[in-house]
Amino acid sequence: MANMDVSLKEMLTIDGAVGAAVADYGSGMALGTLGGSKDLDLQVAAAANTEVVKAKLRAIDALKLNDGIEDILITLGAQYHIIRPLAGRGGKGLFLYLALDRNRANLAMARHQLRAIEDKLEI
Repeated sequence: MANMDVSLKEMLTIDGAVGAAVADYGSGMALGTLGGSKDLDLQVAAAANTEVVKAKLRAIDALKLNDGIEDILITLGAQYHIIRPLAGRGGKGLFLYLALDRNRANLAMARHQLRAIEDKLEI
């Protein structure tokens, strides 16, 4: 099992990664961040993406879908943003957030690697 710091470092080894965070969608707080840039404030991104997660959970509830979110992909012109709510024990209310440079990333591999990181993460 990996702790949060190890998991953030692993997230940044994914091809094209520019920033990574573990955030709490209940409070909007980033519990840990690594990477980012002047154009990508991970604290702001984590807080803003809590609203994305909450909106999708409300939509699932309103549609009475008996299902959960595996991940949410936001495709921008220059980046991919992946939001992955933690499903394991102790992860309730938390999500992984990964920003990727679209020109350097392999989206399918990034999703696969993020899933593996989630499986090892111990909160």
